[in-house]
Amino acid sequence: MRASTVRSASLSKGRLDIWDVLIRFVLIVVSLICLLPFLHVVSKSLSSDSFVIANKVFLWPQGFTIEAYKKIFADVPFLHVVSKSLSSDSFVIANKVFLWPQGFTIEAYKKIFADASILRSLYISVIVTVLFTILGMILTICAAYPLSRAQFKGRRVITFIFLFTMYFSGGIIPDYMNINNLGLMDTIWSLILPLSFSAFNLLIMKTSLTHGIPVSLEESARIDGAGHFRILFSIVLPLSKPIMATLALFYAVGRWNAYQDALFYIKHETSLRPLQLKLYYLVIQASESFQLEATTVSLSNPEVLKASVVVFATLPILCVYPFVQKYFVQGVMLGAVKE
Repeated sequence: MRASTVRSASLSKGRLDIWDVLIRFVLIVVSLICLLPFLHVVSKSLSSDSFVIANKVFLWPQGFTIEAYKKIFADVPFLHVVSKSLSSDSFVIANKVFLWPQGFTIEAYKKIFADASILRSLYISVIVTVLFTILGMILTICAAYPLSRAQFKGRRVITFIFLFTMYFSGGIIPDYMNINNLGLMDTIWSLILPLSFSAFNLLIMKTSLTHGIPVSLEESARIDGAGHFRILFSIVLPLSKPIMATLALFYAVGRWNAYQDALFYIKHETSLRPLQLKLYYLVIQASESFQLEATTVSLSNPEVLKASVVVFATLPILCVYPFVQKYFVQGVMLGAVKE
C-alpha cells in the first residue's frame, strides 16, 4: 500500500501540470509588462534628441548616443575640473570636455608655475596651515580636558559661554577693527590667531574625552600619584589619537581653503598672501582681462585657468588625508553611539 502511494506521488511529480505552466507564463508576462517602462526610459536616455522629440523611441534606442550620461557625469566636480585643466582652450570653449581631457595640454599649469610668487604663496600657506593647526589643537585640548572632568566646578556655565559664541558673534567689521587695533594688519599672525580656536571642535573634543576615557582609568592613575598633566599626556592624549587626527584635519582643511581673512588683513605685504588669495587674483585677472596682481602669468582662457588653479590648490591638502584616514572614520564616530 505504501509502495503504491509513493509510486503514484512520483508519477504525479513527473507529469506536467497545465496550471503550473499557466501560472509561470502569467508571471513572466506580468514581469515583462512591469519592466517595459524602465526599458522605455533607458532607450530614451540612449537616443538622440531628434528621435525623442519626434516620439519615435519605444523599446530600442534610436540614434544611439551617450551625450546625456556625459552631461550627468560632467557634474562630478573634481574629475570634471581636472579634465578641463588638462584640455586645450578650444575644446573647453566649445564645452566638449567632460570626464576626459580633450586636446591634452599642461599649458595652464606652466603658466601658473611661471610666476615665482606662486611658490612663495604656497610656502606661506603651508607655514600658516601648520602653525594654525598646531595652535588650534593646543587651545582645543587645553580647554576640552578640564571641561570634560566632572570635578571641575562651573564647567557647564563655561561650556555654555563657548556654545553661545557659535550662534552669536561680533561680525566682520568688529573683527577687522580688533585686528587693526592690535597691530596685526599685514602680518602672518593675522591669519593664524583670530580663527585658531573653534568652539565646535571644542565641543567635539570635550564629548570624546567625557565618553571615551574611562573614569576608572583616571582614578587608578591618581592612586598611583599622577597629576593632571601626567594623566593628560600619558593617558588621555594617547587614547585620543582618532579624535585628535580628525580635529587636526578639520583645522588644516579650514585654514587651507580660507582666503577671506587674507583679503581683508593682508593689504600691502603681497609676499604674505596665501595661495588661495593669490590664485583668486589670478582667476579675476583672467576673467576681467586687466592687471590686478603683480604677476608674470599671461592671460589664458578663464575656464581653463580656473580649473588648473583649483586642482593646484586642492592637491596639497589631499595628500594629507591618506595619513589620517585610519583615524578619521573612528574619530568622527566617537560619541555618536551611546552604550
